[in-house]
Amino acid sequence: MTKGVLMLGSVLEVRTSADGSVVIAPHGVVGLDRAVELRQVLVHTVRRVRPLRLILDLADVPALDPINLGTVAAACGLGDDHQVAVFVHNPCTLLVQQLTAAGVPHQRLRQVAV
Repeated sequence: MTKGVLMLGSVLEVRTSADGSVVIAPHGVVGLDRAVELRQVLVHTVRRVRPLRLILDLADVPALDPINLGTVAAACGLGDDHQVAVFVHNPCTLLVQQLTAAGVPHQRLRQVAV
């Protein structure tokens, strides 16, 4: 199942993979103008959908602003509270450094062949 969510001139793609994981894939720079949409989708998925795994695929995201970096870090903690494993796939090198500094555990960051 694939569902696209409009993100002010960009697309936030939400899909369920064959193993039941929910994959959220933003496209483009995710700045302050997209913070609310990303937060709402992450929180809704963790709290209401409650998949075993939530994957935030950043393969098509060159940058996240500080608010969204914090949102991703908070989603990892929220996932722990709701027994949802949250992983960040395919972040660029800069995002790996920024996400780690924001508190995302290194073991949650994965480079996956796209």
